[in-house]
Formats: sequence, structure tokens, C-alpha cells
Amino acid sequence: MTSTTGIPLADPELADRLTARLALVEERLRDAVAHADALADTASRHLVNAGGKRLRPLLTLLTAELGDGARREVLDAAVVVELTHLATLYHDDVMDSAPVRRGAPSAHEVWGNSVAILTGDLLFARASSTVAGLGPEAVRIQSATFERLCLGQLHETVGPRPDEDPVEHYLQVLADKTGSLIATSARLGAMFAGCPPQVVATVTAFGERIGTAFQLADDVIDLTSDGSVTGKTPGTDLREGVPTMPALLLRARAAGPDGTDDDRALVAMLDADLSGDAALERAVAALAVHPVVEKTRALSVEQTRAAVDELAPLPEGPVKEALVSFADLLVHRAS
Repeated sequence: MTSTTGIPLADPELADRLTARLALVEERLRDAVAHADALADTASRHLVNAGGKRLRPLLTLLTAELGDGARREVLDAAVVVELTHLATLYHDDVMDSAPVRRGAPSAHEVWGNSVAILTGDLLFARASSTVAGLGPEAVRIQSATFERLCLGQLHETVGPRPDEDPVEHYLQVLADKTGSLIATSARLGAMFAGCPPQVVATVTAFGERIGTAFQLADDVIDLTSDGSVTGKTPGTDLREGVPTMPALLLRARAAGPDGTDDDRALVAMLDADLSGDAALERAVAALAVHPVVEKTRALSVEQTRAAVDELAPLPEGPVKEALVSFADLLVHRAS
């Protein structure tokens, strides 16, 4: 059966537990972003109200099923990871000049860049306040994750060094920007459910791998899906010159011995002025049918398989099956 979590689950009791606990996380999330200040309250609720898949808290709840998933700390950890994720979205949309997020105008489009950035900071503060109640180890993990998130964004912004392979550089950016928080989501769930260290390490490694796979799939979706489905404007990264795997693979191919005139012409199209909607749509349409998109999809599948392989030490059962389904959900999705 497919639960309201979106994951196909064979065990109806597991599906019911996850659905109920995810509803509790949603309530706590809305309480966590509430502010006495009217502007802060409205801006902080903006992306929460826009919805979302809640994949990170879902993973926290799911890995907690390997232990005692009913513990209060598990719910708090799930709120922490989603607050952290939401905070990064406010900042990312400013840096990427993204006009739409989750089908709604981005916060910076409504209130301007400064308010959007400060709202992201407010959400980070609320995440920090919540994680402080979970103890020093959780604070340390959250701090290390936040550092990796910042480093990933920093390295994406400045680009690879002259002696660095752009593709390898990008994979590290993905590991830091996306894999780190998904890994922490899995880690905190197992940790606060009282799982043994080996289990915590196993799901953490799974989360890191699946985070990279998730973002590679996102690169494909950004080019091949309808913006009304994804809730994002297709090709925003192309317009802003933000590297993605298809574009990096195209540039490597065009510069190599197997590059064709068509490859080089497409690179020139990507390097042209894409500020106009028509020019951006042409560039997205041309890149979407290029073989580098399928190669990116294949890399995402490869990372997913590696993530599933990390689960080998876990006992067979509905939770392990659900984690495999979670991996498939992240990669084989339309938005």
C-alpha cells in the first residue's frame, strides 16, 4: 500500500504510525515558526504553508522505527531537520534568484532579499533552540551539519580550483549541500530511538548517499518536468549560471575529443544571455533532450544503488524495505 507519506509500504501498521507521527511533526513545525512579531510570523510561515514533501523528517521517523520510534526526542529531531531545511531554502532562493518555490512566490519576491535572508536566519535560530533541548551531542551534530551546508554553498559559489575536476567538485558540493542534512535526518532518528552505534552509522551512510542521488535526480527534473508540477521555475540554475550535472557533463564533452559541433553550439547557447523567458525555454528544451541528461539520471540511479547497499547490515523486515522504498521515492519522482 502507499501511505500518505508517499512511500509504498507493505506493513499497514508501519504506514499508520508514520502517518500519525508525521502529522504531529507538522503541528510542531507550525508552532516552531510562530512569532509574536507580525512580519516575522508571516514570513516564517510562508514556506511552511506552501507545503512540501517533508522528506527529511519522514526519514527521521523511519530510521527511528529501527528502535523506539515513539520517543518524544524523535519528533523534536524531525522538527529540527525540517526547520534547518526550510531555512536553507530562504537563503538558496535569494542566491539563485528563484522566483517560485513550492508553487508559491519565493519569499524574496514578496518581501525582498533582506527579509528573506533574515527569515532564514530566524528559522536557523528556532532549529538551534529546539536542538538544544536534545543535548550536547545533538547540538554538535547540528553544528557540523550547518557548517557543511555553508561550505557546500560556498564551494558552489566560487567554483572548482583550476586543478580540480568540475564534476568531482560538484559531487562534493552535493554531498555537503544536500547529503549532509539528509544524513543527519537519518542519524538523529536512529540515535534518539536508542539504536546501537552500528545501526546509527549505517543509516547515516545511507542518508549521505541518497542525498547525492536526490540532488542529481533534481538536476534532471529541473530540465524535464513541468514547472506546474515541480512548483519551481525550470532552468533557474541555467539562468543564474549555477552549475548542474547535465551542464557540467556537456561542457566536458564539448571540450573533449568526442565533442561535436552541436555540443559546442549548445554550450554557446547556455553561455548566452538567458534573462529572457524565451531564450531560457529554448536552452532548457535543447539541454533536456541531450544525452548528458540520461547520463545524469544514470549517475543518480548508481548513487541510489550504493545507498541501498549501505543498508545491508540492517535486519530484514518492513523498516528496511521502507528505507529502500524511500530511496526509490527520492530518485524516481516527478517533482
